[in-house]
Amino acid sequence: MRKKSSTPNRGFRVADQIQRDLTELIARELKDPRVGMVTIQAVEVTPDYAHAKIFFSVLVGDPKECEVALNQAAGFLRNGLFKRLMIHTVPTLHFVFDRTVEHAADLNALIAKAVSSRAQDD
Repeated sequence: MRKKSSTPNRGFRVADQIQRDLTELIARELKDPRVGMVTIQAVEVTPDYAHAKIFFSVLVGDPKECEVALNQAAGFLRNGLFKRLMIHTVPTLHFVFDRTVEHAADLNALIAKAVSSRAQDD
């Protein structure tokens, strides 16, 4: 029987480090004008560290254009991670626009509308 890894949270630590390093790399090294103010929301790494799905949101700019630009720059960003991370395999990066913030804003607007209409009824 194979012994379980002595560091069960290693995948979470690697994902966290990738998130921090990508945030810095995108802000400092990526010069693509299509990439606006990007926030890395989450990173999911496959168990074999072959792929990482990076969820991001955009404060300024078009999310679709930004997603295309980030995926085109994935090789450049992966190379930057390779220089920073102390792991044998640096995952292939896949950027996905995260709509969670949009959905939360929509829900907040609906709640505010419901509260104000209830206040008017009272």
